[in-house]
Amino acid sequence: MSENKGRLTKEELQALTEGLADHPGLEARPVEFADLDVPPKPDRPVSPVDFLWDVPMDVEVVLGSTDLSVQDVLEIGPGSVIELERTYGEPVDVYLNGRIVAKGEVVIIGEQFGVKVTEILASFPGDEEESSD
Repeated sequence: MSENKGRLTKEELQALTEGLADHPGLEARPVEFADLDVPPKPDRPVSPVDFLWDVPMDVEVVLGSTDLSVQDVLEIGPGSVIELERTYGEPVDVYLNGRIVAKGEVVIIGEQFGVKVTEILASFPGDEEESSD
């Protein structure tokens, strides 16, 4: 193909369309494409993981846990108090898709509860490399 912006020369087009005369009703002519609307370039550099920004993830905050027997669970009712293994003021665990990623403290914003992240865990449990001993 010629170096003419991807367009065929008349000679190249004629060479490709030879024999079309044997097929009445067929006609070869150059195709014209509409200009594409190209979005403006973003203000910041595009990262190879930018497509992940819209991926939904489950965030859970665990205040604490405990082990209960079936009998104890069946006795739970309004006003029951369930004792957790954590003490007052101890950080809560923040999980992302079932994996602990941070620690935080419970805050009250208006009538809603929230979590103020106080520590991002640099290495997540289970990520430690196995020693070669």
